[in-house]
Amino acid sequence: MFKRYPLDINIAVEAIMTNQLKAFLTALGIIFGVAAVISMMAIGKGAKQEILDQIKLVGVNNIVITPVIKQDNNSGESSSGNDQQSDKKDVRKFSKGLTLLDAEGIKDVVPEINKISPEIIIESRVLYNGKQKPVKIFGVGNTFFELFNLCLREGRFFDNYQLEHGLPVCIIGENVRSKLFDKVNPVGQKIKCGNVWLKVIGILEKRNMTDATAEKTGVSNSDNELYIPVRTMLLQFVNRSLITAQSLRGDMVIDDGFVMFNNQQAKNNHNQLDKLVVQVKETENINTTVEILNRYFLRRHSGIKDFEIKVPELLLKQQQRTKDIFNIVLGLIASISLIVGGIGIMNIMLASVLERIREIGIRQAIGATRKDISFQFIAESVLISLSGGFIGVLLGIIISKLVMKFAGILTIISPFSVLIAFCVSAAVGIIFGYVPAKRAAEKDPVESLRHE
Repeated sequence: MFKRYPLDINIAVEAIMTNQLKAFLTALGIIFGVAAVISMMAIGKGAKQEILDQIKLVGVNNIVITPVIKQDNNSGESSSGNDQQSDKKDVRKFSKGLTLLDAEGIKDVVPEINKISPEIIIESRVLYNGKQKPVKIFGVGNTFFELFNLCLREGRFFDNYQLEHGLPVCIIGENVRSKLFDKVNPVGQKIKCGNVWLKVIGILEKRNMTDATAEKTGVSNSDNELYIPVRTMLLQFVNRSLITAQSLRGDMVIDDGFVMFNNQQAKNNHNQLDKLVVQVKETENINTTVEILNRYFLRRHSGIKDFEIKVPELLLKQQQRTKDIFNIVLGLIASISLIVGGIGIMNIMLASVLERIREIGIRQAIGATRKDISFQFIAESVLISLSGGFIGVLLGIIISKLVMKFAGILTIISPFSVLIAFCVSAAVGIIFGYVPAKRAAEKDPVESLRHE
């Protein structure tokens, strides 16, 4: 009996080759179904990897506190009586905004804090040997580089003396180095920012981050940035907590092209810090720490809610869950194509049984058993499904590559998705080929031979 099976497979192959167009049209549902499943799984895996990369960028277990800068009402519209009364009630309340003292006092209040990184950010142009480049200058400590996994390509980080005394030193990104220093080693060189000369002590490794990714994650693009000690920023560049005539006018200018305040929002910004990043030791303590920090800042800021607390990792994980649900829905929709393709195979195979009744009778007359007939039609169905699955895999890979190239969406094709595609296509062939095969095997040999 088993010796006949290769013969049955040959007969199935001959039947498919004889009707190639019909076999191709029969497999179309499988082809598009497998292609859709593979491309959807590739997009889903790419989205997951993108989220993991973004979590690495924003740091693990990080909590970000940013100031809320209120705008003055210059529209000329009069406030309502209730608003005026509430303003009178709050008239004695005053908040210094987000300050370095806030950062220094957090560890005494929240023992679960691992690291704290204050940030002050300004925009400027860096000059060296007649070359210039617009950059963002970050006033930070060494914990900033630890929190965001920034490594040095050359040089060293700030030492304690430089941090405590606010010395004019800096660490530059790779794009700053390539723009200003062609054949010169930047370490040890001095560059000018406004009226301040900064000594380069380190160069960061290139991260190849796009501006779109940086904006989406709220993380700076370190390749284009320049970093100085936070006290250097306060002593040499800007300290918004100090009230001066220039800061009141909102047009503080240190040098030509180096503008500190030039709009109403900057004028209203009296926060020493632009951002405060706090890292929690354990993930399960994040929500509790957020509540404690909220109470801590309200108490220090006289009950004024002039700050915002965000947890980037939780936001990204929520985004990942949303994408997972979306991918599951798309996968289910794509799977419907496989079911439709299987139904198409069953319909065509049932029609094929009716067309080949006399052939079935002849095979039974020369000794073929019911199992032989069943195996022949199941083999034909499986071969059509596997061929469609193979073409669908190639089409799915092509679609995935095109999506990544033209839509800018990261796609990752895994061997697991290809294996699933072949298994599903084979299963569809067996499941939907069984009924036609059973019907063919049950034909009476005598009636089959008499069939015209």
